[in-house]
Amino acid sequence: MTDWDLIVIGGGHNGLITAAYVAKAGGRVLVLERRPIVGGACITEEPWPGFRINTFAYASGLLRPKIVSELELGRFGYDPILSDPQGFSPLPDGRHLTFWLDELREQKEIAKFSKADAAAYPEYVRFWDHALDLIEPAMMAPPMPLSEFIGTLPEGEAERMLRDLFLRSAKDFLDDWFESPELKGALAASAVIGTFAGPYTPGTAYILGHHNIGRLGEHRRVWGHSRGGMGQITQSMARAAIEFGATIRTSVGVRQVLVERGRAVGVETETGERLRARAVASSIDARQTLLDLTPPDTIDRAIADRLRKIRAQGACLKFNAALEGIPKFTAAPDPGHLVGAVDIAPSMEYIERAYDDAKYGTFSRAPIIDAYFQTLVDPSMAPPGKHTMTCFVQYSPTSLRSGPWSEAKEAVADTVLTTLEGYAPGIRKLVSHWQVMTPQDIENILGMPGGNIDQGDITPDQIFSLRPIPGWANYRTPLAGLYLCGSAAHPGGGVIGAPGHNAAGVLLSDLHLGLGRSGGADPTASEADALPVN
Repeated sequence: MTDWDLIVIGGGHNGLITAAYVAKAGGRVLVLERRPIVGGACITEEPWPGFRINTFAYASGLLRPKIVSELELGRFGYDPILSDPQGFSPLPDGRHLTFWLDELREQKEIAKFSKADAAAYPEYVRFWDHALDLIEPAMMAPPMPLSEFIGTLPEGEAERMLRDLFLRSAKDFLDDWFESPELKGALAASAVIGTFAGPYTPGTAYILGHHNIGRLGEHRRVWGHSRGGMGQITQSMARAAIEFGATIRTSVGVRQVLVERGRAVGVETETGERLRARAVASSIDARQTLLDLTPPDTIDRAIADRLRKIRAQGACLKFNAALEGIPKFTAAPDPGHLVGAVDIAPSMEYIERAYDDAKYGTFSRAPIIDAYFQTLVDPSMAPPGKHTMTCFVQYSPTSLRSGPWSEAKEAVADTVLTTLEGYAPGIRKLVSHWQVMTPQDIENILGMPGGNIDQGDITPDQIFSLRPIPGWANYRTPLAGLYLCGSAAHPGGGVIGAPGHNAAGVLLSDLHLGLGRSGGADPTASEADALPVN
């Protein structure tokens, strides 16, 4: 008899979701996490006393409501905070564009820059609502071939959807809708998040759609905060998995997948412990899973060559800071404008020029910055009267032409703060501590090769049935008994949870496990100790 029905490699959000679903169905599940805490990129840490920082993932909203409901995450601590305004885009000339939940209020903001754009905006919103009605269900199931997906669209819409979402650049797409450079810049920032491409690059219109799927309550296309930090999301998943019967072990890395007679039968840990299972699911990327963790020559050479060619270039870094107070932006001194995203992306040309630097191995001289001040809505993240700032900064190539990233952190911090000073004079003086997490840090700490936060770009040539490689997009891998359950699989990255959910469905079918178990045994003392609270 095997030790387990399923061993999950990696305790990030997707691995925990897969574990929770399989355990809820009655499976004997073990999660092995290399780091001392679960959560992967979705964690909250305390780098300075009293300041709790979302070290990597930083915004809530993408997690699928179906997963929240079925795993009862609210019961285990999941508590999102919807932002209003959603976003604030200060401009170099002192003007600003603010995105509100109320569409009429948002139109008035846009009208400051273009009355024609304000009139076009409701139709733009309806376009995305309709597109997401078609795309979202496809994200929550094993992927169909792209040609088949396009064929399911209503007559007359297939060609437009294929052109607008899968073939076009964000620039061409947005140019069709709007005339204002300020509005197009604010919208285009979402079309390049985490991807080594500029808004002029074909295929980035789809990435814009991928980051438009946020849902919180009755609201669509939205973002927010996770009360207590992003780590509370994965803590809620871990608590659910344990209650449903799963076991979670931290500080246990996997050295190798055990293979017998052409089938995965378990894993060997870095300390030499051998654990057997009916199936193994990996939430780490496809290349490491199949080329580094399996014995030599296990994977066919042609497939191995395809895996090596998956594009997974780093594009971003994180700048996190402790603040003595809230900065005052010239464009809007009222801090109420800062409760959502604060985006430095004044035009598509600005974004493209930032990409130009990175193409030649240089950190962007004028980077895109997506800043969040969570303490404005969740004071628990800092000592009384203090604040936190977490910035997603792009572009940051995997390797710098000038030398190692470790020697560039001071210069990076200076560039980020200098850029912000242009919009919020005096912000540098408020920073008491700062932290830079480079693409190299993302690779070393989280095990994401190249520092690519999606485990492979989510461009149209690497999505749906093409993810991670053609022919192997249904969460099963070329090695029988070994599955992918992380962002390397359909539909890709972000704290969406769909890869973990979909992989669980395939595993339940292959393992002949039935849904319906409402709970599991209480965690043992050792299991509880293995779940550090972020």
